[in-house]
Amino acid sequence: MSSHISIRPPSASDEALFLAAARRSQALHRPWTHAPATPVEFRAYMERMQQPENCAHMVCYGDTESIAGVINVTNIVMGSFRSGYLGYYVFAGYERQGFMRAGLLATVRHAFKVLKLHRLEANIQPANTASIALVASCGFLKEGYSPRYLKIAGRWRDHERWAITAKQ
Repeated sequence: MSSHISIRPPSASDEALFLAAARRSQALHRPWTHAPATPVEFRAYMERMQQPENCAHMVCYGDTESIAGVINVTNIVMGSFRSGYLGYYVFAGYERQGFMRAGLLATVRHAFKVLKLHRLEANIQPANTASIALVASCGFLKEGYSPRYLKIAGRWRDHERWAITAKQ
């Protein structure tokens, strides 16, 4: 199924479809992440992703307008570092079907070939085994453990640090 996946930047016209998918996915995302679920949150997300240090991708299924998930490359630093951080989530109904793997592989290619990054890092809560399996299947390597790394849902949470670098 995942061979019919493409990635593209989000647009304002995605708002209604995106918000419906985010709302129906809230239980799936808890406690790992929070997708924008209101018009105000969606517009703030769009504004944030238009900044030069961020690059957002919708993971789309086939020739339809279906959005299977989202992959963001954020806090991009150029110069001698050339790195960015990944954030991603799948929408309910598309999980465990290979959509996010195909989307992540496409995002990694885009980050290394188009954005000219050297490194991508994903920080994942240790109990989020599906996310860890996803990055491991895409060639990311575990680099370490960061206690109380990110504040999610009002709590500082530990994360594993996974990364991939461009092949020279």
